[in-house]
Amino acid sequence: MEALRAELRAIIQREMEQDPAHDIAHLDRVWANAHRIAKSEQGVNLRVLLGATYFHDLVNLPKDAHNRAEASRMSAEKAAPFLTDLGFTSDEIKAAQHAIAAHSYSAGIPPESFEAEILRDADRLDALGAVGIARTFMVAGTMGRPLLDPNDPFAADRDLDDQLWSIDHWHLKLLQLPHEMVTEKGRKIARKRARLMLAYLKQLAKEMDTDLPDHWAKLLQ
Repeated sequence: MEALRAELRAIIQREMEQDPAHDIAHLDRVWANAHRIAKSEQGVNLRVLLGATYFHDLVNLPKDAHNRAEASRMSAEKAAPFLTDLGFTSDEIKAAQHAIAAHSYSAGIPPESFEAEILRDADRLDALGAVGIARTFMVAGTMGRPLLDPNDPFAADRDLDDQLWSIDHWHLKLLQLPHEMVTEKGRKIARKRARLMLAYLKQLAKEMDTDLPDHWAKLLQ
C-alpha cells in the first residue's frame, strides 16, 4: 500500500492544480481520516479507497467557478487512465470513480459503497477542527473575502451570507457537517472537531467584546 501511495502522490504532484486548501497535504490528511474510519468498518477495499482518495480532487476548480459542481465527475473521468496504468482492475476503477464522483458536497451524488461513504466523510472532516479553521482563513485570503461582518460579526440581527462573510460559511455548512456524516466513526470525529470550532468562535467573540448568539451552539445539538 505504501508503494501505491507513493505512486499516487507522484502523479498528483504532476497532474493536479493545487491551491492552499486543496493540495497534497489535504490529500494526505483525507487519507489519514479515511484510513482511520476504514479500520472501524468491515468489507472495505483499501486499494480502491486509497486510489479514490488521492484522485478525488484531480480536477480542482476554483470555488467560484461556474462548473464547480462538475469537478468530482471530471476528476473521476480523468482518474481512469492513471488507475489503469497502476494495475487497477476494471471493477476497481469503477468503484474508485464512483467514490470520487460521490465525495463532492455540491455534486449531490449519493454514496453507494463503503469506499464512497468513507471518502465523503473523510474529505468533509478536513473542513472541520483545527485544519478547518486554518482552511477558512486560507480560502478567505485567496478569494479576497472578509472574515466577518464588522457590524454584526455573528449574524445576530442579519441574514447569513457566506458569499460576503467567511465565518457565515461555518453556520451555513461546516458546523452542520456532523449531522451529515454517514459513518459512525466519521460522525464521532466530526462532532469533536465541530466543538473545537465552536469554542474558537466563543473566544473570538470574547476578544471582540461581544457575545456569540445562541443559534450557533444549537447547530451542534
